[in-house]
Amino acid sequence: VYYEDTDHGGVVYYANYLKFMERARTELLRSRGIELDELEDEEGVMFAVTEAHVFYRDSACFNDALDVESCLTSIKGARLSFRQRILRDDEVLVEADIHLACIDRDSKPRRIPSSVLQVMQPELSEMPSLGH
Repeated sequence: VYYEDTDHGGVVYYANYLKFMERARTELLRSRGIELDELEDEEGVMFAVTEAHVFYRDSACFNDALDVESCLTSIKGARLSFRQRILRDDEVLVEADIHLACIDRDSKPRRIPSSVLQVMQPELSEMPSLGH
């Protein structure tokens, strides 16, 4: 956690957890050979968050080392869903269900390209449900 991620008290600002999760989803796709800029250039599509259900259990602070786990829970049609957790030393700080839509450059829904489906379908799994 960098200073810029925190408020004046050194605690991570709540919206920054969403940025951490966005980066983790991007890195998950990148690790599977899917580059988002290339996907837009070649297929004319991108992904937009349509829902974010976030459960904050505890706060992270300046200089904490965090891990972000990302699990693809659904992929079909024009929708992808992820369950994500942010942890510090194996303690779950934040959990979220994030839903994305595949859209074209005019923000219209588009089916997820088959190249993405082929790569990501094997990634489908389940992470324990959110602990409210």
